[in-house]
Amino acid sequence: MPDARSFARPADPDDDAVLLRDVVVRAAGEDRRPSRTILTVDGLRLTERRIGVLGANGSGKSTLLRLLNGLQLPDSGSVTVHGLDTRRDGRAVRALVGFVFTDPLSQLVMPTGREDLELSLRRSVPRKDRAARAQEILERFGLATLADQSVYELSGGERQLMALASVLAVEPRVLALDEPSTLLDLRNRELLRRTLAELPQQQVLATHDLELALDMDRVLVVDRAEIVFDGDPASAVAFYRELSLSGTP
Repeated sequence: MPDARSFARPADPDDDAVLLRDVVVRAAGEDRRPSRTILTVDGLRLTERRIGVLGANGSGKSTLLRLLNGLQLPDSGSVTVHGLDTRRDGRAVRALVGFVFTDPLSQLVMPTGREDLELSLRRSVPRKDRAARAQEILERFGLATLADQSVYELSGGERQLMALASVLAVEPRVLALDEPSTLLDLRNRELLRRTLAELPQQQVLATHDLELALDMDRVLVVDRAEIVFDGDPASAVAFYRELSLSGTP
């Protein structure tokens, strides 16, 4: 009798990767028709646990991140995350990829962190279990004593950690973080940095923070709507410094 395993679908290494193929994203003009190109990616395969993205404002790095969970769909080409297409499988992709915005106040929609966490849990945890699960997450991130304060009373770092906790509450496999340290002072930036280093999720992080970029396993540099460098963090940071200062008097 044939071994049933011989009929099994072979493992596809791309099912554990983030893939962009022949991607073009264009900005909409006044008539809502695509006009200028804001990002092109011929081919990109992301498998490392921590991936940084460097680039000037307007270079396309935030667009790259937004492609990963379907906040932005490509005008042509495809984006797949662990085998799921962002256009065809949008809801499943958004469950798989958590997105952390630059400003946590654009993400924390409820009056307190506890309420925001319970809101995040509404689709995955039965109502009767949400309070206990939210408390567990708050304690994990050292936020339990801040849970019932207004989010407007929290420091920038506390807000960012609360927003991160809300995203992680649904247990995504991938985190896309768009300049999460930009609004933080040094103490809170280091707190966020340590927290991210301990997370098991794959992380794709856009940043202007070169020290944070050096913590990554791989770094991309985006310039004028294209990926112009892809390599180890130290080399990427050196390349980005030279690129940024090349036109400086």
